[in-house]
Amino acid sequence: MRLRYLLPLGLFVVLGLFLLVGLQLKPREIPSALIDKPVPEFDLPPVQGRQRGLAARDLRAGEVSLVNVFASWCGPCRVEHPLLVELAAKKVVPVHGINYKDRPDAAAAWLDSLGDPYDRTGADLSGRVSIDWGVYGVPETFIVDRQGRILLKHVGALRPEDIEDKIMPLLRKLGS
Repeated sequence: MRLRYLLPLGLFVVLGLFLLVGLQLKPREIPSALIDKPVPEFDLPPVQGRQRGLAARDLRAGEVSLVNVFASWCGPCRVEHPLLVELAAKKVVPVHGINYKDRPDAAAAWLDSLGDPYDRTGADLSGRVSIDWGVYGVPETFIVDRQGRILLKHVGALRPEDIEDKIMPLLRKLGS
Protein backbone atom coordinates (compact mmCIF):
# COMPACT_ATOMS: atom_id res chain seq x y z
CA MET A 1 0.00 0.00 0.00
CA ARG A 2 2.80 2.44 0.90
CA LEU A 3 4.60 1.77 -2.40
CA ARG A 4 1.58 3.15 -4.19
CA TYR A 5 2.17 6.51 -2.51
CA LEU A 6 5.96 6.44 -2.86
CA LEU A 7 5.94 5.78 -6.61
CA PRO A 8 4.63 9.27 -7.57
CA LEU A 9 7.06 10.86 -5.12
CA GLY A 10 9.94 8.88 -6.62
CA LEU A 11 8.95 9.88 -10.15
CA PHE A 12 8.72 13.51 -9.06
CA VAL A 13 12.24 13.36 -7.57
CA VAL A 14 13.69 11.78 -10.75
CA LEU A 15 11.97 14.39 -12.93
CA GLY A 16 13.28 17.15 -10.65
CA LEU A 17 16.83 15.81 -11.00
CA PHE A 18 16.55 15.83 -14.80
CA LEU A 19 15.32 19.43 -14.74
CA LEU A 20 18.13 20.44 -12.38
CA VAL A 21 20.73 18.93 -14.70
CA GLY A 22 19.09 20.66 -17.68
CA LEU A 23 19.36 24.05 -15.98
CA GLN A 24 23.12 23.60 -15.76
CA LEU A 25 23.49 23.19 -19.53
CA LYS A 26 24.54 26.11 -21.74
CA PRO A 27 22.38 26.21 -24.88
CA ARG A 28 24.94 28.31 -26.80
CA GLU A 29 27.50 25.54 -26.34
CA ILE A 30 25.86 22.82 -28.37
CA PRO A 31 28.48 20.18 -29.10
CA SER A 32 29.29 19.50 -32.72
CA ALA A 33 30.35 16.13 -34.06
CA LEU A 34 32.35 18.00 -36.70
CA ILE A 35 34.81 19.72 -34.35
CA ASP A 36 38.34 18.82 -35.46
CA LYS A 37 36.95 17.10 -38.56
CA PRO A 38 37.24 18.25 -42.21
CA VAL A 39 34.50 20.45 -43.59
CA PRO A 40 31.91 18.40 -45.47
CA GLU A 41 32.27 18.17 -49.24
CA PHE A 42 30.11 20.81 -50.92
CA ASP A 43 30.07 23.24 -53.82
CA LEU A 44 27.56 26.10 -53.67
CA PRO A 45 26.86 28.62 -56.45
CA PRO A 46 27.17 32.30 -55.59
CA VAL A 47 24.31 34.26 -54.10
CA GLN A 48 22.49 36.26 -56.76
CA GLY A 49 24.56 39.28 -57.82
CA ARG A 50 27.79 37.88 -56.34
CA GLN A 51 30.69 36.49 -58.34
CA ARG A 52 32.12 33.84 -56.05
CA GLY A 53 30.28 30.90 -54.53
CA LEU A 54 31.71 28.75 -51.76
CA ALA A 55 33.06 25.19 -51.89
CA ALA A 56 34.94 22.89 -49.54
CA ARG A 57 38.13 23.40 -51.62
CA ASP A 58 38.01 27.15 -50.82
CA LEU A 59 38.29 26.31 -47.12
CA ARG A 60 41.36 24.13 -47.68
CA ALA A 61 43.28 26.90 -49.42
CA GLY A 62 45.86 27.27 -46.65
CA GLU A 63 44.24 30.06 -44.68
CA VAL A 64 42.10 30.22 -41.55
CA SER A 65 38.51 31.18 -42.37
CA LEU A 66 35.33 32.23 -40.62
CA VAL A 67 32.15 30.75 -42.13
CA ASN A 68 28.83 32.33 -41.20
CA VAL A 69 25.48 30.67 -41.98
CA PHE A 70 22.81 33.36 -42.39
CA ALA A 71 19.49 34.24 -44.03
CA SER A 72 17.73 37.48 -44.90
CA TRP A 73 14.61 36.35 -43.01
CA CYS A 74 16.60 35.74 -39.80
CA GLY A 75 16.26 38.47 -37.14
CA PRO A 76 19.36 37.47 -35.12
CA CYS A 77 21.37 37.46 -38.38
CA ARG A 78 20.52 41.14 -38.79
CA VAL A 79 21.69 41.80 -35.22
CA GLU A 80 25.11 40.17 -35.72
CA HIS A 81 25.67 41.48 -39.26
CA PRO A 82 27.38 44.77 -38.29
CA LEU A 83 29.94 42.75 -36.29
CA LEU A 84 30.73 40.65 -39.36
CA VAL A 85 31.05 43.78 -41.50
CA GLU A 86 33.45 45.25 -38.92
CA LEU A 87 35.48 42.03 -38.69
CA ALA A 88 35.75 41.81 -42.47
CA ALA A 89 36.85 45.47 -42.71
CA LYS A 90 39.70 44.75 -40.28
CA LYS A 91 40.83 41.92 -42.59
CA VAL A 92 41.67 39.73 -39.59
CA VAL A 93 40.31 36.63 -41.29
CA PRO A 94 38.49 35.90 -44.54
CA VAL A 95 34.75 35.88 -43.82
CA HIS A 96 32.66 33.53 -45.95
CA GLY A 97 28.91 33.08 -45.96
CA ILE A 98 26.46 30.27 -46.52
CA ASN A 99 23.04 31.71 -47.29
CA TYR A 100 20.49 29.28 -45.85
CA LYS A 101 17.18 28.55 -47.62
CA ASP A 102 16.70 32.08 -48.86
CA ARG A 103 15.01 33.57 -51.89
CA PRO A 104 17.82 34.66 -54.25
CA ASP A 105 16.47 38.21 -54.66
CA ALA A 106 15.95 38.61 -50.89
CA ALA A 107 19.51 37.50 -50.09
CA ALA A 108 20.97 39.87 -52.69
CA ALA A 109 18.86 42.82 -51.49
CA TRP A 110 19.81 42.11 -47.86
CA LEU A 111 23.55 42.10 -48.61
CA ASP A 112 23.23 45.16 -50.86
CA SER A 113 21.43 47.18 -48.17
CA LEU A 114 23.33 46.05 -45.03
CA GLY A 115 26.77 45.60 -46.57
CA ASP A 116 28.46 42.45 -47.80
CA PRO A 117 31.23 41.26 -45.46
CA TYR A 118 31.71 37.96 -47.27
CA ASP A 119 34.66 37.12 -49.51
CA ARG A 120 32.64 34.21 -50.88
CA THR A 121 28.94 33.56 -50.42
CA GLY A 122 27.31 30.27 -51.34
CA ALA A 123 23.58 29.95 -51.89
CA ASP A 124 22.30 26.88 -50.01
CA LEU A 125 18.80 27.00 -51.48
CA SER A 126 17.77 23.52 -50.28
CA GLY A 127 19.52 23.71 -46.91
CA ARG A 128 21.31 20.39 -47.57
CA VAL A 129 24.84 21.80 -47.15
CA SER A 130 23.92 23.48 -43.88
CA ILE A 131 22.52 20.19 -42.60
CA ASP A 132 25.83 18.51 -43.53
CA TRP A 133 27.60 21.19 -41.45
CA GLY A 134 25.37 20.27 -38.50
CA VAL A 135 23.52 23.59 -38.50
CA TYR A 136 20.58 23.64 -36.07
CA GLY A 137 19.34 27.08 -37.11
CA VAL A 138 20.65 30.41 -38.28
CA PRO A 139 22.85 32.16 -37.51
CA GLU A 140 25.75 29.84 -36.81
CA THR A 141 29.43 30.64 -37.19
CA PHE A 142 32.41 28.35 -37.67
CA ILE A 143 36.18 28.78 -37.59
CA VAL A 144 37.99 26.58 -40.11
CA ASP A 145 41.77 26.03 -39.96
CA ARG A 146 44.26 26.07 -42.85
CA GLN A 147 43.69 22.39 -43.59
CA GLY A 148 39.91 22.77 -43.76
CA ARG A 149 39.10 21.36 -40.31
CA ILE A 150 36.29 22.86 -38.24
CA LEU A 151 37.72 24.10 -34.94
CA LEU A 152 34.85 26.12 -33.48
CA LYS A 153 31.09 26.27 -33.81
CA HIS A 154 29.13 29.19 -32.38
CA VAL A 155 25.35 28.85 -32.26
CA GLY A 156 23.25 32.01 -32.35
CA ALA A 157 24.02 35.63 -33.09
CA LEU A 158 27.57 36.71 -32.45
CA ARG A 159 27.97 39.35 -29.78
CA PRO A 160 31.01 41.58 -29.27
CA GLU A 161 32.06 39.48 -26.27
CA ASP A 162 31.89 36.30 -28.39
CA ILE A 163 34.30 37.82 -30.86
CA GLU A 164 36.66 39.09 -28.14
CA ASP A 165 36.48 36.05 -25.85
CA LYS A 166 36.20 33.15 -28.32
CA ILE A 167 36.86 34.11 -31.93
CA MET A 168 39.86 36.44 -31.63
CA PRO A 169 41.84 34.27 -29.15
CA LEU A 170 41.44 31.27 -31.45
CA LEU A 171 42.44 33.31 -34.51
CA ARG A 172 45.54 34.60 -32.68
CA LYS A 173 46.42 31.05 -31.64
CA LEU A 174 46.10 29.92 -35.28
CA GLY A 175 48.20 32.85 -36.44
CA SER A 176 45.69 34.24 -38.88
